[in-house]
Amino acid sequence: MQRSAIFAANRWFAPGLGGLAKGERAVANWDEDSITMAVEAARECLTGFDRSRVLGVTVASTTLPFADRLNAGVVKEALNLPDETAASDVTGSLRAATSALIQALDGSRTCLIAAADLRKARAASEGELAYGDAAAAIFVGPGELVARVLHVHSSTVDFVDHFRQSGEPYAYGWEARWIRDEGYTKLLGGAIAAALKGAGLSGDAIRHAAIPVTAKGVAEALAKRAGIAAEAVLDPMGATVGDSGAAHPVLLLCAALERTRPGDRILVAGFGQGADVLILEATDALARLAARKGVAGHLADRQEDANYMRFLFHRGVLDVERGMRAEMDQKQPGTTLYRNRKAVLGLVGGRDVKTGTVQFPKSEIGVNPNDRSTGPMEDYPLADKRARIVTYTADALTYSPDPPTYYGTIDFEDGGRMVAEFAEVAPEDVEVGAEMRMVFRIKAEDEARHFTKYFWKAVPVRGDSHA
Repeated sequence: MQRSAIFAANRWFAPGLGGLAKGERAVANWDEDSITMAVEAARECLTGFDRSRVLGVTVASTTLPFADRLNAGVVKEALNLPDETAASDVTGSLRAATSALIQALDGSRTCLIAAADLRKARAASEGELAYGDAAAAIFVGPGELVARVLHVHSSTVDFVDHFRQSGEPYAYGWEARWIRDEGYTKLLGGAIAAALKGAGLSGDAIRHAAIPVTAKGVAEALAKRAGIAAEAVLDPMGATVGDSGAAHPVLLLCAALERTRPGDRILVAGFGQGADVLILEATDALARLAARKGVAGHLADRQEDANYMRFLFHRGVLDVERGMRAEMDQKQPGTTLYRNRKAVLGLVGGRDVKTGTVQFPKSEIGVNPNDRSTGPMEDYPLADKRARIVTYTADALTYSPDPPTYYGTIDFEDGGRMVAEFAEVAPEDVEVGAEMRMVFRIKAEDEARHFTKYFWKAVPVRGDSHA
């Protein structure tokens, strides 16, 4: 979303926002939330890894969709991990992800840390311009490491730079200069100095400094104070992503790993009611890491948008008349979801052991027209399989938050067919034979009972082969 579009719509009321109206901010689509973004980040993080190695999943976020349902449990199901996988949610602070990472490093088993935030802000507020929606994930544990930990430092101080009470959609922030001087300079700056001292390093030993503060000049000032070279400070992505909350430290760490060489030292910080600082050193294994799209690839693959009214509607800030077609009851029976969770949340189909025919959903009766086998059917995950469009429709009559609704029949590579909704498509993207990949998204909202329904949708394959 172009910040200039946000400012242009609100200039009549808040002309003082002009200084923040440069660049763009990352905006999640209407069918994304912290869970779906965490799933997508986790899928990319696990590229090239055997998922059976994942023994634990932690989701860190201040905007978890469910207060009393294990959000990490939904992520575990979407990743099609074994039921023996441990899972936990970490929240309550913008340094939730770095705190979760530190806790995971203290253990002896592998754990996936997925951080995601989708923070709401009032129209015509500074937060509306400064925030960004993002997710990132890190896989930690024993084995061949791409980076090893040299030192960890944490401090906890009830410094209230902003707050949001439970159940409230918007945060309240204090004065920016006070946050900079008392919070960033003293608390975060002090934690960085203490971490360097604890590691026995001077600031000039740091090759990459991931300081998740998007306010102009703050990260550079903190680095200078610690003796870290100006060229070591990573772009905090304020002009391209925005402040992505709990996800931001991990996002910057991932960006650092994309440009790091073996032997380089990385400093990554988290700030929120205190601070976390980790100092890492890259190893030779980094060069052997499987290719992936990464932060740079996803930023290059962005879709520019200047439709501010649609942004407000998708954020729930603007209430529009949706018509009678939107009144369908979306109740999700818990029994059905539980029994079919592999198919619904994990997109697991079936493969006929006798004929080799793949089908979705899995059934006791095979769909091979030459052999209606009733023999054994094995699980066959489809989420990471590419597919191609066989038929498609653009439906302008069915209610959709982003009309028209595109959907159609897709055929998976190596077999399997299903009818799927398409997400993030333009008319030129939809044609018979077009290559698609699957993404975990919001299917519908049960507004009567406040329950989010998830399923898989198909999006066009763009960019390189690791999209």
